[in-house]
Amino acid sequence: MTNHALRAVDALFTPGARENPVPVYRELHAGGPVHRLNDEWVVVCGYAETDEVLRSPVFQVKDSEFRERTRPGWIAEHPSAAMIADSVIRARAPHHERVRGLLRRPLTSRRVAALREAALGHTRRLLDDLAARAVGGGPVDFVDGFAYPLPIALICDLLGVPAEDRTWFRGQAADLSYVLEPAGRERDLSRADAAASRLMEYFAGLIRERRERPEQDLISSLVQVSDADAGRLSERELVVNLALILAAGFETTASLLANGLAVLLDRPADRDRIARDPAAAAACVQEVLRYDPPAQATDRWATEDTAVGGMRIAEGTQVLLLLGAANRDPRRFPDPDVFDAGRPVGRSLSFGAGPHFCLGAALGRMEAEVAFKELFARFPAISLVGTPSRTERLALRGYVSLSVTLG
Repeated sequence: MTNHALRAVDALFTPGARENPVPVYRELHAGGPVHRLNDEWVVVCGYAETDEVLRSPVFQVKDSEFRERTRPGWIAEHPSAAMIADSVIRARAPHHERVRGLLRRPLTSRRVAALREAALGHTRRLLDDLAARAVGGGPVDFVDGFAYPLPIALICDLLGVPAEDRTWFRGQAADLSYVLEPAGRERDLSRADAAASRLMEYFAGLIRERRERPEQDLISSLVQVSDADAGRLSERELVVNLALILAAGFETTASLLANGLAVLLDRPADRDRIARDPAAAAACVQEVLRYDPPAQATDRWATEDTAVGGMRIAEGTQVLLLLGAANRDPRRFPDPDVFDAGRPVGRSLSFGAGPHFCLGAALGRMEAEVAFKELFARFPAISLVGTPSRTERLALRGYVSLSVTLG
């Protein structure tokens, strides 16, 4: 089975599978939930097994200790790798719990509910802008005109990033996110390094400004925490996590919006229900997250000898978790390749699980619910023009462009 699994996983990094990885996921499921690739790597595609790894204290994120152990000098050479390693994304207990607890405060359910009105306002403004661009019935790019600007506006509102700086962040976040790819190319990593350096410099300057002139935003709040008790949040922790909150805060949500629209463009009945019923919008977003999630893969490593899905895994083994495949596990979801907005509620793994469950999950879902309800109420006849362009990534799956007419 090792050679078979290797061929299937290798296929995930080809243009065809980047466009549509589902056939590869089916092939892996047919061979079982866990596959050994070689002495160093195991790939997990089953839902229960992926969930187990994400929750187990035996399996840890690849922090700076792991990177130095497996690739000495890697973090020192690459600013983007150093940023990720020092952030809450790659932190281990107890450091992870300390930083995550501070960052979670502004993303409570109550705070997200309060942000709904802001999301609604930004959504309606952007739909007005799309309509203005489409005068005469011409096509508009949904990704450029809506999917990115909406989450950028909301996360920048939350952080306190000046409006004039917001469009600059799209390119920086896109470049930085390449460091999360399981098999990134050297030229892409160079782009990630440059973006990391620019973002670090930008947020260091913004932090200095907030120390002198505090405002009612997340940056000011975290600066106050950092200054009041240096042991709770260091200066570097503050800078790297602000940069990653910004990047992760809109890169994944933009992909959720674009992926969701692409799925729904040929499903008018679902679009009509969403336009009429907020509950239908919530159910649809949940199914989009299962069917075509922005995050398709992540990884962990085994800190001791263990077993998953009946396969023994030695200490030090790296584990590739195919979240997109786990969301299509037929043992968990009947007819997994069918998009069914009325599917009985079953939590997908699109935002992860366990201690590293996505901090912004509730915010991302809320934005998508508001966006789709307003979009389909305003433009019920929206339709695709031409062939959409996918990103060339596995871990973060989305679109470069998605041209539509508004009807």
